[in-house]
Amino acid sequence: MAKDSYLVGLIGSGIGPSLSPALHEREADRQGVRYLYRLIDLDTLGAGPDAVGELVRAARDLGFDGLNITHPCKQVVLDHLDALSPQAEALGAVNTVVFEDGRAVGHNTDVTGFAASFARGLPDVPLERVVQLGAGGAGAAVAHATLTLGAGTVTVVDALPERAAGLASALNGHFGPDRAAYATPDTLPALLADADGLVHATPTGMAAHPGLPLPAALLRAELWVAEVVYRPLETELLRVARGLGCATLDGGGMAVFQAADAFRLFTGLEPDSGRMLADIGELAGVAGVSG
Repeated sequence: MAKDSYLVGLIGSGIGPSLSPALHEREADRQGVRYLYRLIDLDTLGAGPDAVGELVRAARDLGFDGLNITHPCKQVVLDHLDALSPQAEALGAVNTVVFEDGRAVGHNTDVTGFAASFARGLPDVPLERVVQLGAGGAGAAVAHATLTLGAGTVTVVDALPERAAGLASALNGHFGPDRAAYATPDTLPALLADADGLVHATPTGMAAHPGLPLPAALLRAELWVAEVVYRPLETELLRVARGLGCATLDGGGMAVFQAADAFRLFTGLEPDSGRMLADIGELAGVAGVSG
């Protein structure tokens, strides 16, 4: 049974510009429940990702109903939870923690969030050969979602080859052999010359990490580009890609759909994702979002 008030939060680094508090609180207001969403920024605390365990314990002890977890803690937090949902366990990454009867249970709503956004924003693009930048917590979720959507192969590129190799191995174990591969950044020119689309799943482009995640010269009009970063909604990558005529998907839809799923886990209430899509467009100062 839903309660009449909730206390939740977000743990991550450089999260000051996050729209999650407003997204959750606006939907709660419309549903007539009191809902306080707090930012717990590692940068403000002067703490590293390893502090996530202590912060999760403190939130549980202070009566929080749950937490969202973002970069750089989605994988580090695993060692500090009492249980994982099947999807979070398969991914090896958590973005939502629900406190139930004194236990901290990890979930992952990034997979369903990205899949719903992609199906809505890029419904008819070719998916035979997909290149993905980033093999971290968000990368694991997005790669799972892309293969679930029917991608032929996903090649994961990461500055840490062992991390990319580990994700590719896990994906092949889950989806079948040869559905995923890994590569190093120096191979991007050859990979993107033959790819249908590019998924970007690193922090580059966030307000705290501005810039392009790859040389602009590697993009071409025939390539679709999907972005995970949503603050700002138009990253430098999307700006360049749109200028070239690429079909693009911003990170706003993923942010909304994963937030809606987390809201449901925290409260047991059914969110209205359509209203939340309108919210993120308004909050980001644009008329709407492409995803």
